Amino acid sequence: MSLTKIPKHLAIILDGNGRWAKKRNLPRLMGHRAGLRKLENMVRLVKRYGIRYFSVYAFSTENWNRPTMEVTGLMSLFRYYIRKKVDEIKSEGARIRFCGRKDRIPEDLLTQMKWAEDYTKDQNILDFILCINYGGRAEIIDAVNSFITSNPNSKITEEDLRRNFYLPDVPDPDLIIRTSGELRLSNFWLWESAYSEYYFTDTYWPDFDENELRKALEDFAGRDRRYGGLKS
Repeated sequence: MSLTKIPKHLAIILDGNGRWAKKRNLPRLMGHRAGLRKLENMVRLVKRYGIRYFSVYAFSTENWNRPTMEVTGLMSLFRYYIRKKVDEIKSEGARIRFCGRKDRIPEDLLTQMKWAEDYTKDQNILDFILCINYGGRAEIIDAVNSFITSNPNSKITEEDLRRNFYLPDVPDPDLIIRTSGELRLSNFWLWESAYSEYYFTDTYWPDFDENELRKALEDFAGRDRRYGGLKS
């Protein structure tokens, strides 16, 4: 597993589930199901590489615009995943966290999400963050409004904004991977990704395996991160 440099926070945009299914003449929901199965394995893999924070873009604020049947199916898959897989994730020493707006998420699913967070809160090897109903623009707007409510006559600073983010204790992602060949962030970690490294692959998410992860990590290890400065 030795690499010269490992990201502290790895983020992945889980893209290509629908196209993976279409390629196999399957319903799109079967692609999402395969994507969640892949996620189980990936949690174990990132833990083995010593990555401390692992966040995934599972459902965006814009995904509500998809067909009702697909959205309903995704919510059912999230329910199943939480109900059946939390014990396995906890056994890996992983803490489950959710990031995003709570509105529009079905009440029973919100209850399950809260239970999963409480049930795994003492695990400290890996923070596994599922971004559901998340949007980078929404997070910034919500943070500004939260600050204004508490500090109506003050000017906001970067530090103030960060303190009002959904998960203010989570460090910015060092590496963001997007699968399926698309070359954009799609409203994911907009503020936090200011100095993230990006890695794009044509591989659909359900086919993303350890070999693909290793290639991304090796690419990251070879990059020179200067944060706007120069090497001494």
